[in-house]
Amino acid sequence: MRAESIVILTGAGISKESGLDTFRDADGIWARHSLEDVATPQGFARDPDLVHAFYNARRHGLSEVVPNPAHAALARLERDWPNRVLIVTQNIDDLHERAGSRDLLHMHGELTKVRCRACGAVTRWLGDLGIGDACTACAAVGTLRPHVVWFGEIPLHMEEIQSALDHCGLFLSIGTSGTVYPAAGFVSAVRARGRARTVELNLEPSDGASLFAETIHGPASSVVPAFVETLLASLE
Repeated sequence: MRAESIVILTGAGISKESGLDTFRDADGIWARHSLEDVATPQGFARDPDLVHAFYNARRHGLSEVVPNPAHAALARLERDWPNRVLIVTQNIDDLHERAGSRDLLHMHGELTKVRCRACGAVTRWLGDLGIGDACTACAAVGTLRPHVVWFGEIPLHMEEIQSALDHCGLFLSIGTSGTVYPAAGFVSAVRARGRARTVELNLEPSDGASLFAETIHGPASSVVPAFVETLLASLE
């Protein structure tokens, strides 16, 4: 097999197996919290204390979970594949990084970072965040917010993601619902070029499963390591 570049889209399904709550499942986070209150700029303007408490709880949850075999397999693929392997994740957790992935774009932001609304600086932040905290770059107080893309905001890194999709030879989608745009449209963008291989790895068929040339369904911790093993074996 020719070792062309790979773009991998990951969603909540890959992190759920590590024990993190998903947002869209029937018993997920949006079933327990109003997204208008905690995941919109308007909600933050109304009650920043509530929003900070919500994301502080999510940040605490990260300390209680570890990467699973699917995360580890993708890190191995990046390490051993002779061309670029880019992970584009919709997840705001840091499990890919902790598993060893380095070529990674968080299109919906990162829970372990904060952004200053005064100077725009993005900094790492692992503890609780509150309205009394100061920006470490400009010293402004009360200007920090979670570095997370809220509803109504534009996802991050879209130009770099689109360029990678335009040039990849393999597009994998792992653990995604196929309902959230623009990520749900990535497979169509790749297919429009007419030459890249498209594969869905998911617990069950996503809403966009019919758009993929190949689908493999099962737990990410099982199907992802097996698929990576097959890919690397094809190089021999």
